[in-house]
Amino acid sequence: MQEKNRQEKENTGDKINDFIQRNRKAIFAISGIIIVLFIGSIVYLSINDNLNKKASVRLEELILEYDGLKDKISEEDFKEDVDACLAELEAFAAKTKGVSGSKAWSIIGEIYSVRKDWHMAEEAYISAARTGEKTYLGPISLFNAAAAAEEHGEFEQAIDLLQQSLSSKVEFPIAPRAQFAIGRLNEQLGNFSEAIEAYRAVMINWPDMPAWQQLAQSRITAIEIR
Repeated sequence: MQEKNRQEKENTGDKINDFIQRNRKAIFAISGIIIVLFIGSIVYLSINDNLNKKASVRLEELILEYDGLKDKISEEDFKEDVDACLAELEAFAAKTKGVSGSKAWSIIGEIYSVRKDWHMAEEAYISAARTGEKTYLGPISLFNAAAAAEEHGEFEQAIDLLQQSLSSKVEFPIAPRAQFAIGRLNEQLGNFSEAIEAYRAVMINWPDMPAWQQLAQSRITAIEIR
């Protein structure tokens, strides 16, 4: 039995050795490709990390510049300075992904909101949501975009943006507020059944938040007795 096992092992070894000899060029080529890919991934990650650090540093510079101007956005004397800051932010945001790019778009949205340029604010916040889709900034930016859409009378667009914010897989702390806003906007549009449905969703999904529970119930009562 032992002799048989030894022979089987030798035969297996011979087969493996024969296979390697016959296919050594292909094996060496594949090994080379794997090594190149491995080295390439390390280089990519290193470059990407360096770019992210540079983006973070540049964003901090832009935030400092914005902080010095945000109380003066509406003042005519500082219009040129704000426009210059806005241009820098837009150039940075257009070429930057992830959290840094999303934050830049959010600041752009804030500037346009202060100026009451709601269309541009909405576009900026939507860009912030797309850029930071997989981060906490995604749903928050959609919520802000909805607020801007509401300001220029696009209630249905606002509802759609709020629904998108609620469908995010990322944690969304102001989700009950977004859900309540869907009810409020439907109520303003005269869509009373949709409004009641939205308010009931508040009560079902956030039973541990009594303030939102009471507000939702009060609106349902108001609709039912109107």
